[in-house]
Amino acid sequence: MVRRIGVAERRARLAVRHRLCPTSWADDSVPGAAAVAASLVALHATDPATVFLSVLARTRDGQVGTVERALYDDRALVRMLGMRRTVWVLDRELAPVVQAACTRAVAATQRKRLVQHLQESGVDDAAAWLVDVADSTHRALAVRGEAAATELSADEPRLRTRLEATGQNATARVLLQLAADGHIVRGRPRGSWTSTQYRWSPTTTWLGAPLAELAVEAAQVALARRWLEAFGPAPVSDLRWWTGWGARETTRALAALDVVEVDLDGVPGILPADDEMLLDTAPPPPEPVAALLPALDPTPMGWQERGWFLGEHGPALFDRTGNIGPTVWWEGRIVGGWAQRPDGEVVVRLLTDIGAEGRAAVQAGAERLSGHLGDVRVTPRFRTPLERELSA
Repeated sequence: MVRRIGVAERRARLAVRHRLCPTSWADDSVPGAAAVAASLVALHATDPATVFLSVLARTRDGQVGTVERALYDDRALVRMLGMRRTVWVLDRELAPVVQAACTRAVAATQRKRLVQHLQESGVDDAAAWLVDVADSTHRALAVRGEAAATELSADEPRLRTRLEATGQNATARVLLQLAADGHIVRGRPRGSWTSTQYRWSPTTTWLGAPLAELAVEAAQVALARRWLEAFGPAPVSDLRWWTGWGARETTRALAALDVVEVDLDGVPGILPADDEMLLDTAPPPPEPVAALLPALDPTPMGWQERGWFLGEHGPALFDRTGNIGPTVWWEGRIVGGWAQRPDGEVVVRLLTDIGAEGRAAVQAGAERLSGHLGDVRVTPRFRTPLERELSA
């Protein structure tokens, strides 16, 4: 008989697995920050503030400095291009898996597109040009140890070649190609923890060794398992969307895993066969708790089908391209949004009635978030209707 898993049970699991309740919060340490990333598979890093606020929302007495140590001193966390050509932060043990399972294919597509843009810009034998310039840039970076893009374009002037398709020079594209190929990584930013201006380092310098070379199929099996442990039970289509794989790759990866089909209120879903949700006795629900998550947090961005935790709030909380803004959570579901005003005040709007206990918990969460932000002002990279309204 197929196990039925209802919305309430999925929400309770989300709250625990995604560390949205105090009993599953991590401690304020470098291993704690790495554990938060691992419990979500990876953290969205397109907006640098997301990484910090995602970790702090799931950490007891968390500090920005601890996340910085995890990223830039201990280097327990790595920032890299991965699923769906998105920048992520993930624990360094997972980096070779993502590189083989997703980034290698992204790199091939990106290289083809860059060569085309170079050809359109009048570069002769663009493929050979790209190999030569990338190698030269990598050597220059190895000599420096770390460098900003402007420093590298001074060392290798060909990086300043203008790409007619974008109206910009080739520097960022070549560096992105080197990163996607696994040769270089983004290091410490120039400025505060909200800065997007990163310095670059060779992978061997930053991590002490090159990324391990893994077989693509084995890496995809490992990544599918990690996602199911964090985001299951879910339809197969959610895994395919999250990874950016095609149907063939997704089917092949799941065929190598021992998975069980479950009934998600009439929609087929899957779980690993050894998952605790398949036991006869379900774990008790977590205590009611509120959480304020940042824009692009990996929890709401972890599924393509979000109705079971989002309800009817999508138009207010997402932008037109599918990026979610800051959200308020109560008992494993989204109940509102938040924003920071220019004077630093964190303001909240509830879109669902959650009672006096819920409102008090949300207020406490807003005060906790204000303590994390301090004098820093955070504006999401992708603005959403409710965030714009609240921050005005």
